[in-house]
Amino acid sequence: MIVCPTCAKENQDHYKFCLGCGGELPRDVARKENQFRPQTPAEGMEAAKRPSACPQCGTDVPANFKFCGSCGHVMSQEAPAPAAAPAAAPQAESFAGGPIGALIHLQPDGSPGARIELSDGMVLGRSSGGVFEGDVYASPEHFRVSSAVPGVAVEDLGSLNGVFLRLTPEVSYPLKDGSVFRIGQEIIRFEAIPESPEGETAILGSPNPGFLGRLVLVTGPKSTGNCFCIPPEGLHLGRERGDIVFPDDGYVSGLHCRVHFENGQVMLTDLGSSNGSYLCLREKTVVQPGALLLVGQQLLSVA
Repeated sequence: MIVCPTCAKENQDHYKFCLGCGGELPRDVARKENQFRPQTPAEGMEAAKRPSACPQCGTDVPANFKFCGSCGHVMSQEAPAPAAAPAAAPQAESFAGGPIGALIHLQPDGSPGARIELSDGMVLGRSSGGVFEGDVYASPEHFRVSSAVPGVAVEDLGSLNGVFLRLTPEVSYPLKDGSVFRIGQEIIRFEAIPESPEGETAILGSPNPGFLGRLVLVTGPKSTGNCFCIPPEGLHLGRERGDIVFPDDGYVSGLHCRVHFENGQVMLTDLGSSNGSYLCLREKTVVQPGALLLVGQQLLSVA
């Protein structure tokens, strides 16, 4: 754990910002020792320290751990032989198509974990096991991958939480009515403001002064929070600066992204944030090698 030097709140080791005050966490701060101490095995402390490789993803796991900290695999009582390389995640079905690429599971510290070899038509989700097993935010059949040249085509299969693509910083992406994007832990939906058809009764309320639309905070499948109208000059979003701020979300950068009007469309642009901005894929989309996908709580790199 990292103890924030400003407010003394405990934060996990991979956090960059304090969840208590939002301040940046220096990497040289002494970590608070975990109070839990496993029992010493009969073989002695040296045996307890000797790791074994997870047979599923290849991650080193201490001998007295029952589960792999990377993929959640249940470790056997006897340590398996060390794996030469991370094993591909097991799949629920076999596919006739040949290999079309791979997904690399990125661990919380950014290091690569399990490699998932992809076949044309493969369906991935909680029921396919591997890195998605036990992820309650991943649907049983979450998304399908198929061949595309170049890259891989990704298609959401009506999952509850969607498939998100990380945006390239300083590149504008169009928002359509109903588009959903994510910054930090905030889920935000863009909505166009309907206009009364010419010749019909006007909608009761204040006249629209030229708003580009509105941003709605999504709090549940059928519930929303605050709503913000987008003026013609656009809006900036961040943790410390901007027109809409999220001071309690440590994953949002000080100035994170902006929503603006460009070339006749409402656009979303990431401003070089630390943790990125993610756009939910509403239709089948071809993604290039190096692209990052967020599925449930798993961050995946296309290879």
